[in-house]
Amino acid sequence: MALRRGRKLNSNPAEAAEAVEAAVTAAFREEGGRVVATLIRLTGDWDLAEECVQEALARALERWPRDGVPRRPAAWLTTTARNHALTRLKRSTTEAAKLREVAALAPTDEPEADPSGVQDDRLRLMFTCCHPALPLDGRVALTLRTLAGLTTAEIARAFLVSEQTMSQRLVRTKRKIREAGIPYRVPPSHLLPERTAAVLGVLYLLFNEGYAATAGDAPARHDLCSEAIRLTRTLLTLMPDEPEIEGLLALLLLQHSRRSARLDDDGELVTLEDQDRSRWDAAAIDEGLALVDTALHRGSPGPYQLQAAIAACHAAAPAASDTDWPQIAALYGELAKRVPSPVVQLNRAVAVAMADGPAAGLALVDAMAGDLDGYHLLPATRADLLRRLGRREEAADAYRAALALAGNEADRRFLRRRLSEISPETQ
Repeated sequence: MALRRGRKLNSNPAEAAEAVEAAVTAAFREEGGRVVATLIRLTGDWDLAEECVQEALARALERWPRDGVPRRPAAWLTTTARNHALTRLKRSTTEAAKLREVAALAPTDEPEADPSGVQDDRLRLMFTCCHPALPLDGRVALTLRTLAGLTTAEIARAFLVSEQTMSQRLVRTKRKIREAGIPYRVPPSHLLPERTAAVLGVLYLLFNEGYAATAGDAPARHDLCSEAIRLTRTLLTLMPDEPEIEGLLALLLLQHSRRSARLDDDGELVTLEDQDRSRWDAAAIDEGLALVDTALHRGSPGPYQLQAAIAACHAAAPAASDTDWPQIAALYGELAKRVPSPVVQLNRAVAVAMADGPAAGLALVDAMAGDLDGYHLLPATRADLLRRLGRREEAADAYRAALALAGNEADRRFLRRRLSEISPETQ
């Protein structure tokens, strides 16, 4: 394949390698979902599409340092992935039909016919991926894996299941697509509403992974948060009267408004009660509060609106001591009726502890034993409540249990700091 030479690379090998890696990462972040989707549409094989894109990325890391970064990195990746698919399919005589389809693919990324009316490429692909014939959790997980670029481990943590369980779930979902012959096709606009709940789930979990990264050294990934907000805002433009979209956008804006205050100068996590509220994003808060108000006045409160209302209680409090915890506990009670998940129950326990005292919250947490195995925030919450009750030895044990489960280094540093405060001899 002829490579269109573009930007020249730095003569320093280390800097050139860094520049190439950055270019590949940027190309995959911006266009990876569309490249994968193109291969899926043409081959009907999700695994083959993902593998060919990975091979194209590896080839870019090998070729670009020598040949230069192409002027259109995404087009280069698409063509290279397509060629990998052709090579793989040629090895199988039973794939002749697929081979003809892939061979017919133009070497550049030609625009596809779009009956959906969704202008944003990534959002349109999310609607395409969230086919209603698939189970809701399967749709959301597969979209996060294929289009949002999250790893299986990250998705597993979002769903509070093991990586093996999530891997099997993804395999079953792909098998159903293959066996049922579910087409990968952009839906027409009148079919978008039946897919909207799954798309909202994707955007919500994408934001959550950015807000509190479940692995790695960085406690947050603001690029994921910003992209989730952008896509939700675009979706609201498309469906302006849908209160759950308003609620989700309000929730994301209110949560993201605290990004500058969540870390101190050393990059350590700062608890909500200790954050400098003057550093919160006032414009985002104003927009979020207005959206919550508009959504709730429509008279059909759903899970995202209720979570946004909880976030609004925090955002509207001038100081931590002014927080309306009884109202927050009541909102969590309403949320638990609609989403009876153990995570919601754990958050409600925290709110009850703040409203009625740590003993009341601890009773609720202890009643959840066995519901959130492997979730580090359960023992972390229990540790905090025990600390506030002066039960230091039990609190230390709970902090150690949380440390053993935490996947993010920033979380581990925070927990070690808390543990050292109550048990200095155990660093």
